[in-house]
Amino acid sequence: MADVPVQQAAGSTLPLVISRKKGDDSEDGNYNPFEHRKVEHPTSDLETFVHLLKGSLGSGILAMPMAFSHAGLWFGLVATFAVGTLCTYCVHILVKCAHILCRRRKIPMMGFADVAEQAFLDGPPALNRWSRFIRFMVNTFLVIDLLGCCCIYLVFVATNVEQVVRVYMETELSIRVWIMIVTAPLIFMCLVRNLKFLTPFSMIANILMFVGIVITFIYMFSDIPAPVERPGIVSVTEWPLFFGTVIFALEGIGVVMSLENDMKNPSHFIGCPSVLNFGMGLVIALYTLVGFFGFLKYGPETQASITLNLPLEDKLAQSVKLMIAIAIFFTFTLQFYVPVTILWKGLEHKIRPEKQNISEYGLRVFLVLLCGGIAVALPNLGPFISLIGAVCLSTLGMIVPATIELAVYHEDPGYGRFNWRLWKNSGLILFGVVGFVAGTYVSIIEFHAEFSSGH
Repeated sequence: MADVPVQQAAGSTLPLVISRKKGDDSEDGNYNPFEHRKVEHPTSDLETFVHLLKGSLGSGILAMPMAFSHAGLWFGLVATFAVGTLCTYCVHILVKCAHILCRRRKIPMMGFADVAEQAFLDGPPALNRWSRFIRFMVNTFLVIDLLGCCCIYLVFVATNVEQVVRVYMETELSIRVWIMIVTAPLIFMCLVRNLKFLTPFSMIANILMFVGIVITFIYMFSDIPAPVERPGIVSVTEWPLFFGTVIFALEGIGVVMSLENDMKNPSHFIGCPSVLNFGMGLVIALYTLVGFFGFLKYGPETQASITLNLPLEDKLAQSVKLMIAIAIFFTFTLQFYVPVTILWKGLEHKIRPEKQNISEYGLRVFLVLLCGGIAVALPNLGPFISLIGAVCLSTLGMIVPATIELAVYHEDPGYGRFNWRLWKNSGLILFGVVGFVAGTYVSIIEFHAEFSSGH
């Protein structure tokens, strides 16, 4: 990879690299990984900023008012900024550790799973044997996260289309039937293996999403009630749903390393000021704005997606629901591309060359049907979003980056005065574990309540 000998390349051969010995960093300062990167089309700071916004500003923004309903108006405002800052800081940790490991190992670039694997190889001897496992775990959670997002997209599209069609149809179809209808054409669309052919769909999706959100803002900012009419803070038992939803909405850690690897000036990605700080600052501000005013407008009536609160009888509102539904429908194919690529890379070498084509198509069809089946089984958007956020993104966004920093700083330069890095990262891991357990528990309770009520 990038003209680096195979025994040093970041990938499945990383464990072949001889473990770093103490005092083996004499040449670290002489090697600049950024100078050795060979990227065919490097991105400028502005392009990376736009890609970061695109990777972080997804359907999660439409769920923010629901998140505020599980926190309260004023607590949600403060907590969204706090969780957003924490997520951004964990991305800083990940990218900084990647730069350190690139210099130590004389490797130009690494992906997320590469960084985790190499950190464990460089860490305490007890962690060395777990290097392959952490790589597997990161890739597994990335796949679960992205396929979970695909399931959420199916529920989202079906729910919005069902609302509009219900106005004009006398016979009502259940949301599960609509999910199956939406899944059918996606089986064929996801057979496209080249991203180049999906680019027009991406552009259409971006335009429709932008127009739809602008019109949603117009509805949201009309006839806003006074803030005193909404609770400032709600019961602590509802906070895990808030935490899971906000993490789901804000966390773009899956795309961070690929963005940094493609930059013309990678050193501009982190630091102060930096592309990451500006990008995430804008994302956090937008999400807080939508969450605050969406909950202020609709209060206890707030739905899992703010578009579902728009008036059904209004033609403009119906067009917004359909525009955003079509945008999310097209986004499914792009979101689906990454988990398929990760899974196929793990399976490809186990299949005979003459059967690889049919096997890859079979995998794609199976995964679309799997997403459809899960969405049909769990068609409640709110707990689903919270569950994915709590399970996958608490792990990838907080627990893994903190563990990576502990491993990288273990020997050199150490944990600092009073072991402050140890205490800080232990706190991050604890926060991530609490979010994981509480968010998962509350989401499962919500699902159980739904099934018990016969919905």
